[in-house]
Amino acid sequence: MKLVEEHKPVFVAKGENQKKLGRILVLADAAHSFGATYKGKKTGTSADISVFSFHAVKNLTTAEGGAMVLNLPAPFDNNEIYKMLCVTSLHGQNKDALAKTQKGNWRYDIIEPGYKCNMTDIMAVIGLIELDRYDNDTLKRRKAIVEAYQKGLANYQWAELPVYKDAERESSYHLFPLRVKGIDEVKRDAIIQKIFDKDVSVNVHFIPLPMMSFYKSHGYKINDYPVTYNNFSREISLPVFYDLTDEQVKIVIDAVVKSVQEVLG
Repeated sequence: MKLVEEHKPVFVAKGENQKKLGRILVLADAAHSFGATYKGKKTGTSADISVFSFHAVKNLTTAEGGAMVLNLPAPFDNNEIYKMLCVTSLHGQNKDALAKTQKGNWRYDIIEPGYKCNMTDIMAVIGLIELDRYDNDTLKRRKAIVEAYQKGLANYQWAELPVYKDAERESSYHLFPLRVKGIDEVKRDAIIQKIFDKDVSVNVHFIPLPMMSFYKSHGYKINDYPVTYNNFSREISLPVFYDLTDEQVKIVIDAVVKSVQEVLG
């Protein structure tokens, strides 16, 4: 936001909305960050528009779907933009199903081609319940699990632990991306297999896009991203989910420590 404000004098608007904004629009991919803070402000309050994911594996879930958070400055009317997006996401209809059930209100119109990408009412109800307990329950439990991992792995020289909180930032505790020092991808995969053999499930977040077939076919090469590859090749994500018990956290730590020692000697 600071950057786009600094470059306002050289911004050239193309269209009425860009003229109204007077600068580059900032759109934030906030998919995993629900509940995180930066300088005391919650994720979703800094950019013009932020997008959250409520997929089944996210901290707050509606089983599938997500949310767009509108935070555009005046003279934009965020409520009017919300209404417009509701129309766009429901076939271009100017009324939803509930509105059409009101007495004498059956008639509706299609005012644009539109899409079919609205969240269902059932999914929304799940989300409201999840939201109500998020700060004081869900987020607290995830933080406790992360802190247990930090404490349980802190004394091992090979463990490069993720930073979750500093003077300005606190994460959403969505993942625990452990990195193992001094290994390559082959050894990392061997460690993961050893962990699996102990009936503990781990993952890797994330496989870099230049390693995916589609992006390879478009000329992307992982060799051009050495820092990305270095982090990927050493990363193992430990489970962080609400129902993980304290005893299970200890089992995960024990499985990781033993597996690393078995591979590294």
